Amino acid sequence: MRSASGNGFDSSDSFAVSGAAERTARLHDIPPSITPSHGDDSHLLSRIASPADVKALAPDELAELCREIRATLLAYGHQHGGHIGSNLGMVEATVALHRVFDSPRDRIVFDVSHQSYVHKMLTGRAGAYMDPNRFGEVTGFTNPDESEHDQFVLGHTGTSISLACGLAKTRDMEGPGSGIGNVIAVIGDGSLSSGVAFEGLNNAAEQGGNLIIVFNDNEMSIAGDFGGMYGPLARLRASGGTAQPNLFNAFGLDYRYVEAGNDVSALVAAFEEVRDIDHPVVVHIHTLKGAGYDGEETHADRQTASASPVSFDSPTGVHPTDNVNHSEPWHSDHCNLSDHEPHEGQCEASHWQNPDAAIGKPDDPRKHYGKMAMAALEPRFAAEPGLVVISPATPGSNGITHEFRERAGAHYVDTGITESHAVAYAAGIARAGGTPVVATTASFFQRAYDQFFQEMSLNRSRVTVLDFLGGLSGSDNTHSGAYDVTMFSNIPGVTMLVPTSARDYLADLAWATAPAGSADAPAGPAVIRVPGEAILAAERDATLLPVTGGQIADRPQSASLPASASSASGGISAATVRGTVSVTAQHAGARHMLDWRVNQTGSQVAIIGLGNAYPLAEQTAAALSDDYGITATVIDPRQCTSLDSDVLESLRDGHQQVITLEDGQLEGGWGEKVTAYYANHHVSDGSRNPHVLNFGAAKEFTDRVPLGELNERYGLTVEQVTEAITRCF
Repeated sequence: MRSASGNGFDSSDSFAVSGAAERTARLHDIPPSITPSHGDDSHLLSRIASPADVKALAPDELAELCREIRATLLAYGHQHGGHIGSNLGMVEATVALHRVFDSPRDRIVFDVSHQSYVHKMLTGRAGAYMDPNRFGEVTGFTNPDESEHDQFVLGHTGTSISLACGLAKTRDMEGPGSGIGNVIAVIGDGSLSSGVAFEGLNNAAEQGGNLIIVFNDNEMSIAGDFGGMYGPLARLRASGGTAQPNLFNAFGLDYRYVEAGNDVSALVAAFEEVRDIDHPVVVHIHTLKGAGYDGEETHADRQTASASPVSFDSPTGVHPTDNVNHSEPWHSDHCNLSDHEPHEGQCEASHWQNPDAAIGKPDDPRKHYGKMAMAALEPRFAAEPGLVVISPATPGSNGITHEFRERAGAHYVDTGITESHAVAYAAGIARAGGTPVVATTASFFQRAYDQFFQEMSLNRSRVTVLDFLGGLSGSDNTHSGAYDVTMFSNIPGVTMLVPTSARDYLADLAWATAPAGSADAPAGPAVIRVPGEAILAAERDATLLPVTGGQIADRPQSASLPASASSASGGISAATVRGTVSVTAQHAGARHMLDWRVNQTGSQVAIIGLGNAYPLAEQTAAALSDDYGITATVIDPRQCTSLDSDVLESLRDGHQQVITLEDGQLEGGWGEKVTAYYANHHVSDGSRNPHVLNFGAAKEFTDRVPLGELNERYGLTVEQVTEAITRCF
């Protein structure tokens, strides 16, 4: 990645308003003079190469800079997408921060750092938001590899105050030689609900010294503000910061309130007042999320965004809106717009904006399978009062739609950005006899690791976890799900199911959430890895499953490939296996859910494809048949909690190689367990000890590497797997 610690652009760069950008200009009626044209010195943003340039502006130029930044964000959202709404609300605050403080000597820690787009523009990276050819130069989060002005890689939430406490502690211990001045934590957009944020507040008050906490209160989280602290915060806003109880004062922290959180002059004055302060202080700023989007009032039955043009007739492009201050309590944002129809105020759609190029495309796997799960659970609510769906703040992206939430009522709970609490809460529901389902993305579940061990697993709590976005993806380095199998499958007492079809996915969900006392119910927690893109693509196009065409036996099949069924060459008759259910599969209880399914029987090579890697198993088997005349055995393990020893033992006859495929971290993952099985169960007849090849991801962080490129890197392609197999013969 090109370093952006300096200017970040050169005179050859230009901002071409074409395609989606032209649509943006029409939708928002942005005068050409406001849309930045890079390289044109008449535009202030083009002249900002560092925070020093912000300081050099005349006071009356700050509002114009905010207008240009806002116009750039609006165009960028339509072309590239991203966390546009929170950044639109933070334009003035970020300009004021860099006007008053001296980054990087003054350390600014953004949380959630998806609020840092404007910060990046002002620290030498504006070109990455203005030139479509350079959109990939920056991540959606702060990253020290990009700039010395970024303190940490932060894609999760709630940790800014703790990190700031650490920076301030070192400064205070080392004195002037530390090179650190003011320490500023910028928190908000729902991140204050995280438990670790309160741990940071607690420590900050005790530690003392210079520490400035800027709380961006935009009256939203991702879907909405949920929790008892939001009532007192609303009263603080209504009273101009004077109401009690004041939760920040309760921690022993100094407190200032700025109602005009989108007034750059008011913010500059507020930050100048606390600069170089000698004790911790919270500066509570009231901002408008999505400031600059269509400001038309929304209604509960509104289905489409307003097509009326919006003019930038206010000093910074912020429009008045009535989409705030809904009557309490409220459990949604009173609108149900898609990710490309955001608007100002309390609008879930403004959390993440899809680019215009995504309009009309079918749902991604998260939404597709999330909607499917909710549709399966909803009819059970009336008869099962204890069935509760829990989302730690990310419902819409995982297919938990606005309509579902409204219909579910008390059967749905948004806990805010609180994964640790959500899992412990679910364990409490389970202990009382309820049936909790906790749903969020794999990388967010890492924040609840201890609760998975203790409250959930050690207590054998009947919790069902829907693990979205598990496996390899082109995500940034803070949101990769490549580590979920290594985490969940190695926790004692957890059953991790990895379905490879919608049918199996729903069957797993039904089994995991079977009412307590049911004969077939699991004894403890179950994690279901929600299928990813490879599975959904194969369901939409059966040719991607060339062996089965997606047509598999109605019952889970296992198992033992009995020696009596072997041909002279060691092969197994497909008809024999398809007509046989293993003895273990006939046992009552959970065991049959853990049996592996043999979808094709053959000889010489057995290919076991876990989850999203299963289509690759079939495609590799087809290539071996077409190119080498090898009929491989193809196995869908369906889970990664345990090994099906019946299947593994049966493969000793007539199989020289066993291939494992997984789209997650190989080291500490699932495939190595198959290798260890044969190593630890070595038999004297050397011909009956198959050679095992494991394919999976390296133990590394990857940052926005396209999935196809990752598959090439890790050997997860038909050509590479086939070559490795045939090389061993």
